[in-house]
Amino acid sequence: MRLIRALPRQLLASALCAAGLLTFSANAQAPNDVRIALIIGNSAYPGNMALANPSNDAKDMAATLRNMGFGVIEVIDSDRAKMMEAIERTGKDLSGKQGIGMLFYAGHGLQLDWRNYMVPVDAKLNSAADVPKQAVDIEAVMSAFKSAGNRMNIVVLDACRDNPFADGKTSTGKGLAPLDAPTGTFLAYATAPGNVAADGAVGSKNGLYTGFLLQELQKPSASIENVFKRVRFQVRKASDGAQIPWETTSLEDDFVFNSGIKKVVKLTENEKEKQFDIEKAEWDKIKDSKSADPFFAFVQKYPNGLLTQSAMSAIDRFNKAKTVAVADKSGQIIRNGYAEVFRVGDVGEFIRYDGYTKNPVSRRRSETLSIKDGIVTFSNGVLFTTAGEFIKGGDGSTFDPPLPALPAEGISVGKKWEARVNTIPGAGPKAGQKGWAERNGRVLAYETIIVPAGTFKTYKIEHNDINVWGFRTKSTIWTDFEAGTRVKAEYEGRSVGNSNPDRWYEELVTYKRGPRI
Repeated sequence: MRLIRALPRQLLASALCAAGLLTFSANAQAPNDVRIALIIGNSAYPGNMALANPSNDAKDMAATLRNMGFGVIEVIDSDRAKMMEAIERTGKDLSGKQGIGMLFYAGHGLQLDWRNYMVPVDAKLNSAADVPKQAVDIEAVMSAFKSAGNRMNIVVLDACRDNPFADGKTSTGKGLAPLDAPTGTFLAYATAPGNVAADGAVGSKNGLYTGFLLQELQKPSASIENVFKRVRFQVRKASDGAQIPWETTSLEDDFVFNSGIKKVVKLTENEKEKQFDIEKAEWDKIKDSKSADPFFAFVQKYPNGLLTQSAMSAIDRFNKAKTVAVADKSGQIIRNGYAEVFRVGDVGEFIRYDGYTKNPVSRRRSETLSIKDGIVTFSNGVLFTTAGEFIKGGDGSTFDPPLPALPAEGISVGKKWEARVNTIPGAGPKAGQKGWAERNGRVLAYETIIVPAGTFKTYKIEHNDINVWGFRTKSTIWTDFEAGTRVKAEYEGRSVGNSNPDRWYEELVTYKRGPRI
């Protein structure tokens, strides 16, 4: 890098242009599996804005992806013109091939009016008006990918370093702004939106995030979801919760970095039973641990397992997220945990209605009695963890491990999770019998709803559950995490052979928030 900076201007331009040439690995790419990555790393900013690792991160990422069969356009320590040229070239090379486009960017980044910008090394940002003219909008890459007709896009932004430009004059917040992933896109941040990431330890070659990402990419059959899940928890552990990577995805298929798009293969019931037994045996060995380390190891071994949500929730108890919750453009709060949601003294009253007649059938009261050692006790007998899991339901049913009601890695629209736990029903014909329950959950929307208790901004969450006896339920729940309460719920339950499912819904009619401690 020192040699390049010492070159005359004309040679420097040639060197940068040459670094941007498209190069293919010797590994042949399969037909209809064109994979091209645009790799940008900017370190050589002037003065105190210089960064130690992004150029190394980009070079190492480019080499790793080439070895996996990607075509790579590599741009190091570039000005805005060269960055824009590289984006245009990437779009042209992908155009009409229905391929896979990837952007990896390391360097300074900032947000302005809900848009995220990569900062070239020649930028002189003295005011907000300078940003669109001198920085490069991430949307320029997204538009190039869209115009090319890609069937899948991957965007990785290690661009959230503590930014000397982010002084209130050029940006509208720290770090990067939260964005929704367009259709067919996997979007990954080095840290949660609105937060900043480390540039790496003193003497390290790579940034904290990219260093772990490079390690995970080189593992055989590196599935995209598993790769980033492992990276997330390694970074969380290494930073003691100060940096927690964030992903949002709209992918329907899986992607393996060294071989391309793969259809998601569902386990058969027999395979799922065997896998659950293996994971449960290991879970039982660590479930009473007093530190996060055994749970970190569990996630590394089973990044997408049936008990992974439970391990991730345990991590949250011991390794508290130190990131700041921020709102996106729609107002939804991007959060990494739920502990601050609950308060002793929260009291809510609900009216339940028959799902067929719409007539009221009952009224219930729920009060938060205590919060101790990560367990929330409610007046109706429910035991819930501060990580968002049921230990005991209102009907007396128990769950081992606790049944996740919320995604363990934080909530935002689009999050999905799956879990299987052992259960003992507390009521009904199977009361007292041991069995299992399985849940598929997803966050459907962020929306404002009106109920008798008032107007609330809620996440709309869906649970699809089944147990060993074939009883299936579908629940839709609207929760306001800032107010700390469930606001509305709809329920449908159906047993095997039952053509007349149980249906009801309930709404919050009064609510009193407990005191902040």
